[in-house]
Amino acid sequence: MNLAKVVGVVLIAAGAIGLVMGSFTYTKDTEAVKLGPVELSVKQKETINVPVWAGIGAIAVGVVLLVMGGRKG
Repeated sequence: MNLAKVVGVVLIAAGAIGLVMGSFTYTKDTEAVKLGPVELSVKQKETINVPVWAGIGAIAVGVVLLVMGGRKG
């Protein structure tokens, strides 16, 4: 299996996950205050929405790479 086919499969999987999940969240640690030996940190939850067009586009590009990946110029 060549590189184009592997990338195609990864893009199809990522696009499908993006369509199913819709968004993902992660926790970001930030240092709020540091006064001598005392430190205060804040944990913020960040949410990233995955647009539908991005998921569909990733699937489409993945399919094109799978189909065209095996052809030689």
